[in-house]
Parts: sequence; structure tokens; C-alpha cells
Amino acid sequence: MKLRTRLTQPCGDSGDPWGAASTPIYQTATFFQEDPEQFGRFDYSRSDNPTRHGAEALLGEIENGDSLLFASGIAAISTCLRLVRPGQNIVAGADLYGGTFRLLGELVAPLGIQVRRVPLQDLNAASEAIDGNTRLVLLETPSNPLLQVIDLGGVARLARESGALLAVDNTMMTPLLQRPLDLGADLVIHSATKFLAGHSDVTAGAVVTRNAELRDRLAFLRNAEGNALAPFEAWLLARGMRTLSLRLERQQQNAETLALALSDHPGVEQVLSLALPDHPGRELHDRQAEGPGSVLCLRLGSRERARALVAETRLLRTAVSFGGLGSTISLPGCMSHASIPEEQRRVDPLPDDLVRISVGIEDPQDLLDDLERGLRAEAVTYAACPG
Repeated sequence: MKLRTRLTQPCGDSGDPWGAASTPIYQTATFFQEDPEQFGRFDYSRSDNPTRHGAEALLGEIENGDSLLFASGIAAISTCLRLVRPGQNIVAGADLYGGTFRLLGELVAPLGIQVRRVPLQDLNAASEAIDGNTRLVLLETPSNPLLQVIDLGGVARLARESGALLAVDNTMMTPLLQRPLDLGADLVIHSATKFLAGHSDVTAGAVVTRNAELRDRLAFLRNAEGNALAPFEAWLLARGMRTLSLRLERQQQNAETLALALSDHPGVEQVLSLALPDHPGRELHDRQAEGPGSVLCLRLGSRERARALVAETRLLRTAVSFGGLGSTISLPGCMSHASIPEEQRRVDPLPDDLVRISVGIEDPQDLLDDLERGLRAEAVTYAACPG
């Protein structure tokens, strides 16, 4: 069954006796047991729940592995980082979500775990950084927000040779466009808040693996720490995934339309988009993915002009997240990546004129009109953004 067809089908076997077309919400904390010594399939929703189990089954099928759902994307990442022990090291991509950097720097490094930030799109740099003491390699491709492309097969080979695990944040692509487990990854992570749920109404995260030992360990950690996704949020996520293919198809079309139009705009210095043939990672991305996605970035030449554009758009609302059916616009340096420490910004500077656009399903002409109005706005002084 093709993935787009599978998404429309019921989510796993919840044990519902009535044949509900929509996965039922088992909004319960606990389940009655027939025997105090022999528990049934479900006993406590922190451990497992039929609604969450169904959503996990659906995501696992389309991502080609076994999935576990968490209360947020950062909870999913945090649980994966618990696989690393003091004295080992983590090799992380140089361009990652700001919350991931905060987690690595403020919570992981103090535990005696070395964190190495490396431009993993350079396989030579990756090879030098990954050694026999590396437990985990963590990356995004394309990265957020700079849309850098990393050779998944190449990094997977380096990780495997050193006995390390490769974890890929696949939020930008979703399983419909890229399946890292097929390319050698051990763990796939999603902020399911974004494209998978797609309606900006739920916070969720996911980890997918084919390794039964890893899956069991992550399930143990999730149960022990209590960061599993609640039943109602699992139901919202499952409902959102059923329209993923339709949403993503329209979003990609709109994003390509915007990228092509803005690439010739006199007010735009540079468009970063994998829909454009001149993107330096386009050829590699096309080999390991099936579409460019629907996030693009603009360079406008100055922080003030970037601020003016974001302040003036009306249809594109200012928000930190991406992947919803409505278009959003943001300044990553001030918003989603504001938690990157100043010393790290000096090493890997995030351009302060960068604007990130998550393209939705609206009429593309309306989006272009809105951006045109914003690009005509006068630049304003803005000193609050770090960097």
C-alpha cells in the first residue's frame, strides 16, 4: 500500500469493538484489570494507551520502523540523549534548532558528556569528529533554518564504523519526503507539532527506530520519566497525519512559487530554498529525498529590513513554529534560535538578516501580495535581537 493511501486508513488495532472510522480517544488514566498479578494489554496511560498506540502504529508504518510518541519534539530529543553516558561524546550538526542547542549546552554537557558541534555537510570534518568514544551523532537535513544538506548515507557509514548511533531530526521532510532509516540512520526524530499534526493545535514529538533494543530502552525511559504523549493529543496527531499528503503537496507547490518569484525580487538579497536549482545542496538532497519541503528563508541585507518585513506582513503571521497549514514568518535569530549562546554565535553566526517562511496552503498570489507589501516597508531600527 502506498504511503498516501495508508495515511487515510484507521490507525492500528485499538481493540475498539464498534469498528470506529476514527481512532477512538481513550481518555483515561488507568485501565481495570481482571487479575492483580497478570495485567492486560493496557494498565496505565503513562506506560501505554490505545489511542497513542494507534497513532504510533500509523507513524511507524510510514516511517518504516517502530515509533514512540512524546509530549513534545524536545522531549523526544531529550530521551534520545539519555542513551549517552558520562564520558562519551555527542557529535551534533552545526545548524540545529535552538532548543536542541539549549538542551545540549545547558543540560547534557554538565553531565560529563562532551558535545562537538561540527558542519556535518563536510564529511571530512565529520570523520575527524566522530571517534570510538562517540555514542550519538545528531543532525538535521535539511537543517533549520539554513537549509543545509547533509549526506545521510555518508554520515551513517562514519557512525557505523565508529560504533555510534545516528539520530536524524526529520521534522522538515516528514516520512513522505525522506526516510532516514532506509539510508542508515538508527533513530528518526520528529517534532510532530509541525507537519505531521499540521494544524497548530497540538504539541507532540516522536522517535522511530528499527532496533528493538533501542525501542525498548526508549520506552523504558519514557515510562520512567513520564513524558509520553497524552491520549487527546495522540488523537489530534493521528487526525492530522491523515491529511499530511494533501497538505504537503500544496505547501510545496506554494513554496516553489514563492521561491521562484522572490529570487528575482530587487528587495531580496538571497532566497534559500531547495526548490531552486542553484541551491548548493540540491543535487544531494534530490538523491536522498523526494521533494524540497515547504520552508524557505530570505536574506534581506540588514537586520532592520528583515524586521520590517516580518512586522508588516498580515497574512503571514509571526510565529516560532513551522509546518502548519497556515503560512508563518519569523526571525530565527530572535525567536526559534534565540537560545543559542553568544559564544556559539561567534563560532557559527546565524545571519541577522535571515527571515524564515513556513509556507501554507493559501492561494499563492495572496502570499506574494502580502510579502510584496512587507518588502516595500521602510526599514526600522531594531536592537532587541541577539547576535
